[in-house]
Amino acid sequence: MSVAERVRVGEEKLLSDHWYVLKTTRFDYQRRDGRWQTMSRETYDRGNGAAILLYDPHRRCVLLTRQFRYPAFVNGLDELMVEVPAGVLDAASAEDCIRAEAEQEAGVRVRLPRKVFEAFMSPGAVTERLHFFVAEYDNADRIGEGGGLPDEGEDIEVFELPFDEAMLWVGQGRIVDAKTIMLLQYAALYLFALR
Repeated sequence: MSVAERVRVGEEKLLSDHWYVLKTTRFDYQRRDGRWQTMSRETYDRGNGAAILLYDPHRRCVLLTRQFRYPAFVNGLDELMVEVPAGVLDAASAEDCIRAEAEQEAGVRVRLPRKVFEAFMSPGAVTERLHFFVAEYDNADRIGEGGGLPDEGEDIEVFELPFDEAMLWVGQGRIVDAKTIMLLQYAALYLFALR
């Protein structure tokens, strides 16, 4: 039996459509023992997204960004968030999205992005499925300073970090963004040999 056969959607209410879409939905779910249970959940639909780790295997470094994230700030993060370039797909393909985000945020033209996996980042409340990419870069791929799109409120700092130092930052709690940690862990397993 598919999961779709175990869900009967009932009443759905739109709570907000300001930035993205927040809904509350009442539905019946058939449990493993066959009983039906009525539940209510809120879902935040911000669209699907893509993230990319830009890495230089010869110099053994990664290109990262720092930016202000209000939700993290109100939950106690009193510093800029260290991240990989990422963005919402909107109507673009995951690969087209990540190429545009790498140019806008990091100032890098991506030659050969390679999709490595997909993941739901917060499946208890957020519908987003994130597409994860990696790509090599070097100085010839730099086409600008990056920094993001000011009209979208972006004020992004771009910096290089030796890979081993990036992994130390994860362990020290200096990198706390899940998508960035996941891509750095992927790099540790498949792109760089851990020392």
